This record gives sequence, structure tokens and C-alpha cells, in this order.
Amino acid sequence: MMKPYKYEVFTAEIEKQIYSGILQENDRLPSVRDIKEKYKLSTSSVQSGFEYLMIKGLIRSNPRSGYFVTGIQEENIPELRTKLPPVVRDEVFMKNIMLTSKRTLESSSFNTAMPGDLLIPQKLILRTMQEVIREKGAALLRYYPSNGLEALRKHIAKQMGTYGCALNPEEIIITDGALQALTIALKSVTKSGDVVAVESPCVFSVLEVLAHLELKVIEIPVHYKTGFDTEYFQKICKENKICALITTPNFHNPTGVVMKDETKKEILSIAEIHQFCIIENDMYSDLYFGEQRPRSIKSFDKKGIVMMYSSFSKTLAPGIRLGWLYAGDFYAKSERVRFALGRTVSPIYQELVLKLLQGSSYERHLRSFREKLNQQAVQVLEALRKFFPEEAYFHRPLGGYSIWGQLPENTDMKRFYQYCEEHQILFTPGNTFSFTDKYHYHFRIVFAERITPESIVLLKNAGRKAKELQF
Repeated sequence: MMKPYKYEVFTAEIEKQIYSGILQENDRLPSVRDIKEKYKLSTSSVQSGFEYLMIKGLIRSNPRSGYFVTGIQEENIPELRTKLPPVVRDEVFMKNIMLTSKRTLESSSFNTAMPGDLLIPQKLILRTMQEVIREKGAALLRYYPSNGLEALRKHIAKQMGTYGCALNPEEIIITDGALQALTIALKSVTKSGDVVAVESPCVFSVLEVLAHLELKVIEIPVHYKTGFDTEYFQKICKENKICALITTPNFHNPTGVVMKDETKKEILSIAEIHQFCIIENDMYSDLYFGEQRPRSIKSFDKKGIVMMYSSFSKTLAPGIRLGWLYAGDFYAKSERVRFALGRTVSPIYQELVLKLLQGSSYERHLRSFREKLNQQAVQVLEALRKFFPEEAYFHRPLGGYSIWGQLPENTDMKRFYQYCEEHQILFTPGNTFSFTDKYHYHFRIVFAERITPESIVLLKNAGRKAKELQF
């Protein structure tokens, strides 16, 4: 605390009297001698006090007459009227963000592909985070290695090795979530104007990354039985110089389809022949409902042409922004791109995930998580098939978060979505999953939120409305 000036014993009193109106404009103040004697101050302290009051504009000095009150001067402050241009927003982008991310009541949120509060292991995460803070302390406030914590990279490589996927931990980069990993991978093997192949339908966030990087896109249809139209893909590769393929072979978002192993090998062969990179999204592979985790394309890769990325936001909590990219032969370029996007990933998230992976709690959580997701998938699928038109199709998921539905082509989809929005039944329209309009009658249903009796009633009402809107 600053030591007060000696003159403040009298200047504070004078200020108080001026502001309260006791001292009026042109009133004469006591002399230097009078104040000096009253407050037991030196002449220099009293003069400093009067100078302070003059600087504040409260008093003035008249030569040979003393000091007088000037009154409180109203400061003439001009009103700030700067007009800023309106913020330019991309209306289509903002609409799609709302369609894929808006959350209201849990019982009506069928559009956000992330675990709801019921499925997030809150106590486990918060308890482990507290342990990390106690153990690491101030070290969490410093930079971590730009490519990520070494122990975490080794553990990820060890874990993937148990799935038949050999990864060198020195070629893994820890990222701020999956989208950053995808961005790094794409910037490592493409430049503006290059042609990239993606599955169709394709999640909106991936399409937005491609648009931002100014890449040309060719969409390859997803097949319910095999997972991918390899025949069409071969034709496309012969007619175009493809620089990369982005694919989610296991529990594809939004369809939930799992690509057959034969199809994975065929895609790998096509990429080898035409010499381009495969960027594999492995985010949903841990969310299988069957006996074992499906194999990745990377597990069949002998030539080093597959990059793979994943994230813990889908299995733990959406707020944990921690993902990883296996860059392999493309590591040198990927590391530079990663550094340009940010010096390091949050230390506390890295330490948190590492601690969870080192113990058995994460695997126990995954088993419980998969069981709950499976139960909810069954509930939602049963309701959809029961209440919606008989001609509608809803694909049974074998893992992941979503069900892909298609209504009959004689359905008034505009009125259907209007009804759903009015009643807070949040599906994601199919057109957000493509640069084309080929999915006009499709929509995605996410079952990662808590399914309640109220949720089923909402699905029943939506199904009844879909039946009424046949023409």
C-alpha cells in the first residue's frame, strides 16, 4: 500500500467541502500560514497540497491575494459515435453450425455428435485432473514439447499396437483436437487447388476444413454393405489427379457404416497405384458394439502412405480438446505445420489423458460407455422404425454415435424440419453432409444424449408428422 502524502490531511478535507457544496466558487481558502499551524505541516508540504488542488482544477491562485475555489468544472467529453461496419457472416455456414451443434434440452438433442452429461465420466475426469494439478503444480503453466508429451505419444503407440496397428511414437503429433489433426495432415500433402476425395455423405466440419483450405473435392458414395464404392473411386482416380483421400472406415459419421476389411485393402491398393495419401479418421473405432474393435486401414499399410488421426473428445468429454495425428513418412512437414498453428497443446489435458491411459479406469469407462451407447442406439432405432413411415429406412449402427435415416421422396421435408424445429426435435438435415443436394430426404440422428421417455415421445411425434406430410 502506498504511503499517503503529508498534505493529504488538509487537501482531502478541502476536496470534500468543495464536492459537498460547503465551499462555493470564488470562496477564499485559508492561508498557507493558517493551514501550516492547524495541521502541523511544513511550508513546502502546504504549498505542494495547494499545487495538487490546482492541478485537479479545484482552486486557483491569485497573486498577493491567496487561493480561491474555482468550482467543479464539467468536463466536455465528446460522445463517441464511431460507426463500425457490420460483421460479415456466412449465413450458410452459421446455419450449418446451428444444425450440427445446437443443444437445448437433453431429451430433444439428436443432432450433436458428442457424449451427453449422462455418458461423460465427470467424477473420474475431475478427480484425475485434481491429482494431476497436485502432482505437477506450476509445471502445467509452462510450454510442453510442440509435438506433445513423450510418455503420452508412447502410450498411444502402445495402445494402437494392441489393435494390430504399429505406430512409431516419434512420428505421432499431439494436437488440439481432431480437426486440427486433419488440417495438419491436409496441409502436409496438398496445396490450394488440389483435388481431394472424401466419402459422401461427409460430416460438415470436414467439408468446412476442405473449403477453408481451398481444395477441390470429389465425393465418393458410401455403401451400406461394403462401406465404400471402390468401383466409382477407381474410375475417379483414373480421370483425376487425387492428392489425398479422407475416410472414416469404422462407424462412419453420419451413416454408422463399417467398411469391410476387403474394401479397406482395395482402397489401399488404389492409393498405392495412383500414389496419393490416405488420411484415416479413427475417432469412433473404440465405440464398437460387438466383440472386438474393427481393424484400421493403417494396420494393412506396408508402404507408409496412410496418416491416421483421432481424438479423446468423443470418448471422454467434448471439452477435452486433445487429439493426435500419426504422420509417419509425412512427419517433417506435419511438425512444421503443427508448430505454426500453436506452440503447444494444453499441458493439463496431456497429463490428464496420460494418467487415465496409464491406469485401468479409461478401459473400464469405455466398456461402460459402449454398453450405454448400444442400449440407446437400440431404443432410438426401435422408435424410428416403429413410428416413422414404413417406406423410411434407418441404418442399424454397429458402433459410434449416429443413425442415418431416409424418408420417402414424397415427403415435404421443409415442413417436416419446420415442425421439428418448433418442437425442439433436433435432427441434422442430410444436405449439411455434402456439397451437393443429393441427401435432401436424409437426416442424421445422434443417440449420445440421455434417452428418456420424453425423447421417445418426441420421436413418435416426429414420425407421425412425417406420415402426415406424404404427398
